[in-house]
Amino acid sequence: MRDIITIVVRLTVSCLLAATVMGLCFIFTSNAKKHNEHVKEQQVMYELLGYKGGAAIPESLAMHEVYRYVISNSEKQSIGYLVPAGHGEDGKFLFVNIDLDGTMIESKPVTLSAIEALEAETRNKAVLAAVSPGNTVTFADQTIVVTENGNRIAYLLGGKFQGFKTFVHVMLAVDPAFSFVGMEILEHEEDPGLGAEIEQDYFKNQFKGKPFAALKAIDVVKAPIPDDYFKALTGKVSDDDIMQFREQYKDKDIYALTGATISTKAVAYGVKGIVTKFAYRVTVLDKVLKEQQLAVSF
Repeated sequence: MRDIITIVVRLTVSCLLAATVMGLCFIFTSNAKKHNEHVKEQQVMYELLGYKGGAAIPESLAMHEVYRYVISNSEKQSIGYLVPAGHGEDGKFLFVNIDLDGTMIESKPVTLSAIEALEAETRNKAVLAAVSPGNTVTFADQTIVVTENGNRIAYLLGGKFQGFKTFVHVMLAVDPAFSFVGMEILEHEEDPGLGAEIEQDYFKNQFKGKPFAALKAIDVVKAPIPDDYFKALTGKVSDDDIMQFREQYKDKDIYALTGATISTKAVAYGVKGIVTKFAYRVTVLDKVLKEQQLAVSF
């Protein structure tokens, strides 16, 4: 009996030690994974803004994260924005709650560092504490406002939409007038050699330079890409020629991928939806910030 008890105790201790080691490994690897994901995400952002191949990032360039929430109770819904306050001082945010008619309900200061805001659980708790009791808070999305010397130069928009098989995850860059700057396909499960061609420059670059009016009306045409345009899309002509072709095709529809019209339409309509919805929302937010004279970092 004594031997059995000894064996049980030793096994229990061994299991506890193993669980502790595994738990510590998970914590460290999880933190490393989050860090790597953040670094990769930042690299994609800078590349969309034109800083590729290790190009130096100017100190005057700043990124301001804006988090959007849906606020709900039994009677109504509203939209809340967690925005960096003042001149971007760390630890200062504002939570601005706006009704669906575009009128501010309330604004409250939120003490939260930029690093803490990156942690969804910490950020969500801070937002929940800022809203009136009886409301539920649901995270909707995140936008990055890019400034240089304090002036807005771009917006970075994350989003997803239904592809041919599963969701396509993207990051988009648009300028302050909502004209298209660039796109990166972050994740998808489209068919190799068909819908997976959405990753290729000759497809993504068709969107570059399209003004907001063209994006709002964008459609897909089932026809081969003209050979000279294809060369421009793949960077096989001079920069001046690329700009000329971009100007020539800026108001035209997107040429469908061969054998993958559904994937092409998914991206074209998905991009249109993300940009048009964002343009409306940020216009409403700016109007409220201006009317209420709320100081934000962007």
